[in-house]
Amino acid sequence: MTVLILGLLIFLGAHSVRIFAEGWREARIAQLGEKRWKSAYSIASVIGLVLIIWGYAIARREPTLLWSPPIWAPHLAALLTLIAFILFPAAHMPGNHFKSMLKHPMVIGVALWAFAHLVANGTLNAVVLFGAFLVWAVVDFAAARRRDRSAAIDYPKGALSSDLKAVVAGIVGWVIFAFFLHGWLIGVKPLG
Repeated sequence: MTVLILGLLIFLGAHSVRIFAEGWREARIAQLGEKRWKSAYSIASVIGLVLIIWGYAIARREPTLLWSPPIWAPHLAALLTLIAFILFPAAHMPGNHFKSMLKHPMVIGVALWAFAHLVANGTLNAVVLFGAFLVWAVVDFAAARRRDRSAAIDYPKGALSSDLKAVVAGIVGWVIFAFFLHGWLIGVKPLG
């Protein structure tokens, strides 16, 4: 569990600098330049992600069961992760209704993904991993909305064509991941 927690601290720590230390972040960007800052941020993120994956794999060898997930949990998780997969590309596609309405669809997608996995898993390592991501997503969303209000950011109305692109990209990504990559990468086939 130590490797998992270390990975979470590094990964979520890197992704929390803007939440808790915006001034320090801006000073580092000014000092290092945007490219070097993004490089350091990316390296820290990759190291954290590798440690999370490795630590979770280690913890799964001898799981501590906290509860037995209900029989319907995988179905709810499949639906919530499908929505999350649609929100991920919507965050990066300009002019869609998801971004217009939700403001920060990527963070909401992370929250849905984490909640879905909390419902479908009842082990301590799952609670640590997905609970950490859920808490981070809630805190990050609140901080991002606070920044939006202070900067008077107005998200433009969306167009149906951009919505469709996000939906198609999300569904294709979800199908590939749920039916093929999840079992290969994670060792669990969520949809049989």
